[in-house]
Amino acid sequence: MADISFSVNGKAVHASQDEADLPLIDFLQEDLNLTGTKFCCGIGVCRACTVSVRRQPGAPSEPMIACSTPLSSLSGVEVYTVESVAENGKLHPLQQEFLDHFSFQCGYCTPGFLMAAMTLWDRLTDNPIPKDALDKVIDDALKDHICRCTGYIRYYEAVKAAILKQPGMVA
Repeated sequence: MADISFSVNGKAVHASQDEADLPLIDFLQEDLNLTGTKFCCGIGVCRACTVSVRRQPGAPSEPMIACSTPLSSLSGVEVYTVESVAENGKLHPLQQEFLDHFSFQCGYCTPGFLMAAMTLWDRLTDNPIPKDALDKVIDDALKDHICRCTGYIRYYEAVKAAILKQPGMVA
């Protein structure tokens, strides 16, 4: 049987068929030493383990729960983790706004919130929306994520601020 081939943060990776049932989060942490994606509930409810994926090159990114996604479902998929967000030591605007808005306390859920926000960012880069629809779109992108420390308003405000500062995302 052929290996399972996909990419993580732009680099080709391969997993053997023996690992087909292995959850993506285990592969990320144990095989690739990418520990930014957090394991929390283990059943896909809290969303702390959210990563961003593209099912085909050029396709829109979408959030994926890494704790309950088996490697067997990733053939040909591009996976992006929180480690891929900053570039050349420079924070992404979403990361900067998370800091500026004091969005997190313990930070455990932050990678999941950030990756969900990144998929929204990608979507709005390609398809701007009316400004009056922004609150609902942010709510739809983040509403399933659980934060046990700080409440959600700071994450929402940070995402909104980053989007509003970026030209061309809202009309």
